[in-house]
Amino acid sequence: MTTTVRQQSNSHRLATSLGGDGFDNNGSADRLPCVDAHVVLVTNFIPPHLSPMLRELSQRVRKLTILVSTPMESNRGWEPAWDGLDVVVQRTTTWSLPWRHPSGFSDTVHVHIPWDTIRQLRQLQPDILISDEFGLRTLFAACYQWRRPRLPFLIGVGMTDHTEKGRGWLRYLLRRWLVKQADFFAVTGEGGRRYLRSLKVASERVFVVPYSAEPKALYHGPVQRTDEEARRLLFVGQVIERKGIVPFTKALIRYAQRHPDRPIEFVVVGGGPQLDILKAMQLPANLTMPLLGPCKFEQVLAQYQRSGIFVMPTLADEWGLVVNEAMTAGLPVLGCVYGQAVEQLCEHGVTGWLFRTDHEEEMEQAIEEALDTTPGRLAAMRDAARAAALPLTPAHAADCFVRLLCTAWEGH
Repeated sequence: MTTTVRQQSNSHRLATSLGGDGFDNNGSADRLPCVDAHVVLVTNFIPPHLSPMLRELSQRVRKLTILVSTPMESNRGWEPAWDGLDVVVQRTTTWSLPWRHPSGFSDTVHVHIPWDTIRQLRQLQPDILISDEFGLRTLFAACYQWRRPRLPFLIGVGMTDHTEKGRGWLRYLLRRWLVKQADFFAVTGEGGRRYLRSLKVASERVFVVPYSAEPKALYHGPVQRTDEEARRLLFVGQVIERKGIVPFTKALIRYAQRHPDRPIEFVVVGGGPQLDILKAMQLPANLTMPLLGPCKFEQVLAQYQRSGIFVMPTLADEWGLVVNEAMTAGLPVLGCVYGQAVEQLCEHGVTGWLFRTDHEEEMEQAIEEALDTTPGRLAAMRDAARAAALPLTPAHAADCFVRLLCTAWEGH
């Protein structure tokens, strides 16, 4: 493990303390009073994990209206879950663009143009306006707010300094202009703070609103594992290039070849174009890799229950909710710090083992450390992992959001 990643682990562990300058935004965890305001959120779509937090939030403001560009993006395997929420689907043009990250992976970006944003906002007359990301919807929202300077305007920043590498000067200039229009910003962790710092945003304008997992995706049963289960590796997610599963599996194969007397099981849950690459890999005799494909919640929970170490080798993730799920189930995380959930929640040697996937030696050393950890130490790490993840509930995330709304509302 290099000094760089160890330093990141220590600094961000301190930042995530609920009693410090982390998720709690220097405030208490007590429930805040309701905000007597009509809040309008303009976003691309509502992922299922966000719905519980938004329902909590809707109970703490006078009214919450959500404008979405699309019911669901085409590359998502989710169904819309809007029960109990006031949601309006906008008149939107969408197209997909290829994008290549400097880390070496390719991905697809969905670009939405919600043409009726200003008209919808004129009809809704919000007391507080929130727009997600730095795209055209936020440009339209900023244009609406420009003629109403007393309207509190917030931007949700679902990105980090790592995910935004290589985006280009045009995006940078647009974002530099947009940050000057907003009053406050919501980020999910320290990577978002660092990115806003690069855009010259003052720290006092930035609030952390962490992601919380969907309650039905969480396993709250015992964290004890048999010796075999304690070293069983588990990956849950899209089997795509960005998730880094192919380079991780190659590193695991090299480990298995160096230790032919050690049986290793690596369970992969999820589907995607790189599944065929995994199927074609020649595995050493002591390494088994069940490829389970996409699974239902109950099946995923069963895998959390029977596994001991969670694998998160992502090359870029704004968060990574599977980390919340795995740690709540008591799994320490063998993960890449390019996923903000790993960077934010995991401490090397305490709740996981950290590395950078594009640094082979670093990744191999982390694998060695994880699989060499003693049973007693693994048991302690399971307890620590659960303790670190349990506070991140939809109610806590809503509390953080209300604290931001209170600040914005009082300032106007």
